[in-house]
Amino acid sequence: MNELETLFYQGGEKNGHDKKVLNKIWEDWKKFASYAFNKSHATCYSWVAYQTAYLKANYPSEYMAAVLSSNLNDVDKLSKYMDECRAMGIEVLGPNINESYRNFSATKDGRIRFGLAGIKGVGVSCVESIVEERNKNGAYKDIFDFVQRINQGACNRRALESMALAGAFDDFKDIKREDFFAVNPRGESYSETLMRFGQRYQVSQQEMQNSLFGAFDAIEVATPPIPNAEPWSQLERLNRERELVGMYLSAHPLDPYYMEVTYGCDTPLAEVATHSDQLDRELTMGGLVVDFQTRMGKKGGQFGILKIEDYSGSFEFMLFGNKFVDYQKFGVPGYAIVVKGAYERGYGDNIRFNVRTIDLLENLKGKMVNNLVITLRDEDLANVDFLKTHLGAKGDNRCDLFFRMKDQVGGNHVLLRSRKPIAVDKHLMEALREARIQFEVNAQI
Repeated sequence: MNELETLFYQGGEKNGHDKKVLNKIWEDWKKFASYAFNKSHATCYSWVAYQTAYLKANYPSEYMAAVLSSNLNDVDKLSKYMDECRAMGIEVLGPNINESYRNFSATKDGRIRFGLAGIKGVGVSCVESIVEERNKNGAYKDIFDFVQRINQGACNRRALESMALAGAFDDFKDIKREDFFAVNPRGESYSETLMRFGQRYQVSQQEMQNSLFGAFDAIEVATPPIPNAEPWSQLERLNRERELVGMYLSAHPLDPYYMEVTYGCDTPLAEVATHSDQLDRELTMGGLVVDFQTRMGKKGGQFGILKIEDYSGSFEFMLFGNKFVDYQKFGVPGYAIVVKGAYERGYGDNIRFNVRTIDLLENLKGKMVNNLVITLRDEDLANVDFLKTHLGAKGDNRCDLFFRMKDQVGGNHVLLRSRKPIAVDKHLMEALREARIQFEVNAQI
């Protein structure tokens, strides 16, 4: 810049330009130069971008595991990158005491395992001691083997309960999440009993090692019987899981209504606000009620604030007047509902979303999805055996099935209708995507 400054002014004046104008241009350039990329800087960024693209293309699971790990404490970003994993066809599994590490990690079959350090209430020292013991002496066989081997100085009862709620022990078939919180006649939870059992076992092992008589003094510590606690509802299990990891992992409360929410509704909740300029266009949204509040209006009447959530995000709907009277009954957390409404111009030229109707998604199962059109190429014909289990199957979500096939001779597309309806659900949609088969739901035929 310093070398060019004199040449710039000399050349500019020689070409007849005003010195004030030249000075203004040069000063602007100097400001830009304070943060502009020089060639070496730009080259480094390009090189990093190339390396990143290469890793994502050739090692997708390992790359996305690293991306998720770098955002372990940011739930919003985690949700965003989890969606990216789904779009890439990578399954993200919940935490597992025998497979998870501190951070997210790629499995041998190309999936990603949730990191134990991402569970609230589980400290880094606890995770490191669990992984170290596992690497040293092998996988944990059951919950008793786990509490017998862990470092109780690093892992306390709260950590045990947090891992249980997050599903880290789900592979231990003898115990379920609810059992950890069953209370005995003395008012102690089973998690307390387990920790005390593990402590007694470790003390007895230490005493045996210190004894002059060694194995002759070995004391058998009886395992406490596992209580058969009353199972929680699916919604309660998932909500507790979400509290610990910040999102739903093992399933989603809306999964029974996946087809209605994903294909029967035309607007994801995360996009409702973007349609505020489209007055009187009716939008249809489906989701789970997560909160409902009643407030007093300025004129004394009541109104409601109904917050619902779907796979994409959440939105708050206002219920005024008769709408509050008619639809406040749907303001129960856990209800799966569908909302129809539109942005309208109100008092004082204000634009706001006006709810028109609300109904339970349960009442609309089988009514919001009309057809499934599958486009088949010759190479796809060998990969559609999984459709047989859905053809003619009983259930609420059944619709017409069509096959769009290309005439190899004339080059025209032929639409064939199946004699049997097909049962559609989330698993079928995922299977179609995994097989890279083109399909369309609610197609115009």
